[in-house]
Amino acid sequence: MITDEQWRHLLDTRATDPGAVRRAYLARRRRDRLLSDRGTLFLVAADHPARGALGVGADPLAMADRRSLLDRLLTALANPAVDGVLGTPDVIEELLLLDGLHDKVVIGSMNRGGLAGADWEIDDRFTAYDPTAIAACGLDGGKMLLRLVDSDPGTVPTLESCAAAVSALAERGLMAMVEPLPYERDAEGRLVLRKDAAALARAGSVAAGLGVTSAYTWLKLPASPDEVLDATTLPALVLGGVPSARPEDDLASWGRSLRHPTVRGLVIGRALLYPPDGDVAGAVEAAAEVLRTASRTGVNA
Repeated sequence: MITDEQWRHLLDTRATDPGAVRRAYLARRRRDRLLSDRGTLFLVAADHPARGALGVGADPLAMADRRSLLDRLLTALANPAVDGVLGTPDVIEELLLLDGLHDKVVIGSMNRGGLAGADWEIDDRFTAYDPTAIAACGLDGGKMLLRLVDSDPGTVPTLESCAAAVSALAERGLMAMVEPLPYERDAEGRLVLRKDAAALARAGSVAAGLGVTSAYTWLKLPASPDEVLDATTLPALVLGGVPSARPEDDLASWGRSLRHPTVRGLVIGRALLYPPDGDVAGAVEAAAEVLRTASRTGVNA
């Protein structure tokens, strides 16, 4: 729980000592490898607000309360099974200033320009971290969102930008986490995620081929059937996506994908940070147990 004193100190630091952010980056104790001792990786995602995606369930402003978001993130990071966080510079820097990221994996989110609901949403410009900053700040990699819509030309510049980012991160020896998601527009023009195996396998195959090398590329994929995961040898992480009304269904879905040998872990955001019962610590531990069970049964051992 963030105390009132910690919150006042954070706000004062933001207003009076901008150099504290750089010092906090430099002072962070880095982990010497991405994977845990079990050979898995469990990250909490918090890059939704920078794309204007603030809603969770029936609450359109759930993620707009920054103190609440940070408190939930610190609760999640306090679980030793959580290896780290994925976020935009503002969130990462606030966690650094709250002394919450020592010995954790930190992945910087890069393209947040495709604002949720905007006409240009698929033309997802890189507006947050870039590869140079990720290396300079001592982060462990960069994440990019790649939404593929065959009928929307905004897909093309996003593809090109992601390819350049993959190459630049690889040149620095840093993970490039690519999240390829196939979408289509419904009759009202709204974007709808395609969940069929053919579309998901195609998207993953496109992402795997981006850049001058795939040596440092990881895929961030929805919980998928084996034929999707069979399409690549690249390490994959299962994303949480839009939380369902039944957390047990989400857990079961993640667990099924974790049994596949290419899947190394989880990257979950809203489903853990804003569970229906409000118990963040409980939701995180339940997901951690799903990952432990997959590891104990020999997956990725």
